[in-house]
Amino acid sequence: MWRVIIGLFLSVFAAGYVYISFKSAKSGFVMKLAGGRRWLARLLCVLFYALLTLVLALLLNLMNALVCILHFVLFRLICDFIGAVIIKIRRRKPRMRLSGVIAAVLCAAYLTAGWFAANNVRQTEYKLKSEKLSSDLRIVQITDAHLGTSLDADEFLTQIKRINKLKPDIVAVTGDFVDDSTTKSDMLGGCAALGKLKTKYGVYFVYGNHDRGYSDEKLKGWKNEELRRALEENGVITLEDEYSLIGGSFYVVGRKDRSAEQTGGGRKSAGALLDGLDKEKFTVILDHQPHDFDAEAHACADLVLCGHTHGGQFIPINRVGELIGENCLCYGYERRQTTDFIVSSGIGSWAFKFKTGCFSEYTVIDIKSEK
Repeated sequence: MWRVIIGLFLSVFAAGYVYISFKSAKSGFVMKLAGGRRWLARLLCVLFYALLTLVLALLLNLMNALVCILHFVLFRLICDFIGAVIIKIRRRKPRMRLSGVIAAVLCAAYLTAGWFAANNVRQTEYKLKSEKLSSDLRIVQITDAHLGTSLDADEFLTQIKRINKLKPDIVAVTGDFVDDSTTKSDMLGGCAALGKLKTKYGVYFVYGNHDRGYSDEKLKGWKNEELRRALEENGVITLEDEYSLIGGSFYVVGRKDRSAEQTGGGRKSAGALLDGLDKEKFTVILDHQPHDFDAEAHACADLVLCGHTHGGQFIPINRVGELIGENCLCYGYERRQTTDFIVSSGIGSWAFKFKTGCFSEYTVIDIKSEK
């Protein structure tokens, strides 16, 4: 799947790169530089966009440079289409071609807003009700920190201080806390920050697909066992296809990530995981990827908390995961049967430094007892 996505991404980029180069070559300014020679004008534009990509790669990284160029291609296509419609209506060509300039301005504004959305964490609140709880319950969910991308350990600690002011009953960390690019100091500092959380019932952690990484431990600079140990030393409870009965009144169930199925490690089905639990007690499932909603609803979970999608990351591709069946929900709230599902956009970001479909966030879920 990822090979197909990467191949498609590179193909679209190549086509877009040719498009903006050839379109830009038609401008009067470029044609003057080229002495009226079309082939030279095109070559100059190809070199310009190659240089621009290089500069962006040095400032951001290659992935984000490609994202910036692709967004410019999209805005250029839109502006060229609108320009063509205007020309057809007016039945005459304009004196100056402004599509490229307008596209550049709109793209810059759009990505600036996306950078702001990714790097400014919001608090998102959900209010639910349950007859199973004997008292009100406040859960704060943290997911997809990917420490070191948009938040380092110190910045993450700042968010922890905000969360402490909410006086949560429990904090749920639903995966991708770190990834391959996270430094050992950020990993340890992030775990120490989690250790400073002040809760009534504790901090619960499930692994995401990035937490154990995709590269060799030597390349990361730290071992996966060090993450587990640092979490334990800071009082964080890790659940892998396990559950914890809290205060005798509700369950927190942590699922292994779906990636365990793909790597041969396997994980329990939702039904097997909840089998034997008291159905009269409120049950929260922490499941990094929002992919198994029907099974979790059939198993009679009361609340399922997920992350993974980053809210879709970019408009207009933010719903693609749902369309191809990779995710049951990209972002927000959904109810199936008697089960509430919440998918958070995450407190941080992965390789991409922009979020144009949503803001970075932590979620606050207040569940009111109706007993």
